[in-house]
Amino acid sequence: MLKDNKILIGKSGDEEIYIYPKMANRHGLIAGATGTGKTMTLRVLAESFSDMGVPVFLADAKGDLSCLGFKGEAKGTVAERVEKLGLSGFEYKAFPVSIWDVYGKNGIPLRTTVSEMGPVLLSRILDLNDTQSEILNIIFAIADKEGLILTDTKDLRSMINYVSEKSKEYSQEYGNIAKQSLSAILRSVVTLESMGGELFFAEPALDLHDWIRTDTSGRGCIEVLDCRELMLSPVMYATFLLWLISELFEMLPEAGDLEKPKMVFFFDEAHMLFSGAPKVLLEKITQLVKLIRSKGVGIFFITQNPTDIPDEVLSQLGNKVQHALRAYTPAEIKKQNAAAQSYRENPEFKTAEVLSQLGTGEALISVLGEDGVPTVVERAFIVPPQSRTGALEEHERRNAVANDLFFSKYGSPVDNFTAFEFLERRRAQVDEQGRKAIEDAEKEKQKAKFEKEKNKALQSVGKTAAGTVGREVGGTLGGAFGGKFGKKLGANLGGSIGRGLLATLFSRK
Repeated sequence: MLKDNKILIGKSGDEEIYIYPKMANRHGLIAGATGTGKTMTLRVLAESFSDMGVPVFLADAKGDLSCLGFKGEAKGTVAERVEKLGLSGFEYKAFPVSIWDVYGKNGIPLRTTVSEMGPVLLSRILDLNDTQSEILNIIFAIADKEGLILTDTKDLRSMINYVSEKSKEYSQEYGNIAKQSLSAILRSVVTLESMGGELFFAEPALDLHDWIRTDTSGRGCIEVLDCRELMLSPVMYATFLLWLISELFEMLPEAGDLEKPKMVFFFDEAHMLFSGAPKVLLEKITQLVKLIRSKGVGIFFITQNPTDIPDEVLSQLGNKVQHALRAYTPAEIKKQNAAAQSYRENPEFKTAEVLSQLGTGEALISVLGEDGVPTVVERAFIVPPQSRTGALEEHERRNAVANDLFFSKYGSPVDNFTAFEFLERRRAQVDEQGRKAIEDAEKEKQKAKFEKEKNKALQSVGKTAAGTVGREVGGTLGGAFGGKFGKKLGANLGGSIGRGLLATLFSRK
């Protein structure tokens, strides 16, 4: 709830607890066990940033955040909380929301290209080992060098096959490119396609500039990504979120300390970002979290326990809302105590004890004050959301998506002329050249055979004709002399005349 241009997040008795806009890009944490109220806290913050004119991105893990686009009602626990906290000026309203889905089933299709994802993040999605990852980097380098655009998975498959065909040639420049590794990468790409990768890697790709916007009344637009299906593949979910903030970091200029953020991201199930991530990727995430603040972007991580977040990242999160934790085993108690130690102690209560006593909608809150110093942790009730709670009806979701202006831009896929088409054309040209060469060779062979047979035939006809003429002439001359001598002379003269005629005939062919 926005009040006096500050985010009213909760109340502790008569004391109101605020998050200050200029401290919102110092990032934040919403933590707590399942069913303790994390989602409601996320909604309140998202609504408040929107009212402040700040664009918002939400990763919707359960499919119940799309209703931010519908006006709330004064009933149930929301109405009770408004009355209990004495929230004057509280107003039920809808917010400007666009619903997205990587698979295009529950929202506007959200796509990117293979090139924009890059080899490092793509290697993680494909679950490649170090050697395979290095070869994937080489494949991207060759594509860049030869001006081949990698948009979708069929582009990547074509490129892998192309490099495989020329592996000996490229190995001289880039080092050994084992065909076994290329085959393994190709199999991983096929597996990715079976998981819906051919839907995600396509055009038109998302232009993040479209997300940094306000509506006609100046409220920040809320982009809700339906992640119910995406989260069935935790690695793809985590890599996609990391790609988002990486792209945003590359796109935005340095902004310094602003009065309010340019944009705020909320990453639900944040532990998936870090679980199983290799060291190089963890270092990249940590670096992004540290540096993106200077671009005017705030990130809020939502998870069950603060210990799900690496210490290097957790130390960057200045605004914390900790809902109840349930500790029944020694390991859980240890995590609870670790979570309590991350707050500035309040002398009025023991943080570790209160963590297990909090009810639904209650939380321990510590934010950055106007001077940038973390406040003492307070036990408070979270204010209720102003939009509708619960999930949308299917027809409401369909109508919201179909009527969104972005649906006309991103609704239908486009298959442009990229690496696949180029390599297919080149392969067809090579095949055509090969076919033509074979035909030309066959024609030359037939021509040579024809010339040979023609000469043979001419020689046969020539010999017959010349011999006949020679014999007739020789016989006439021989008859003039008469006797045996005349016959022998006639035969010799006839043969000579015949050979002479034959030589003359073939010297003029």
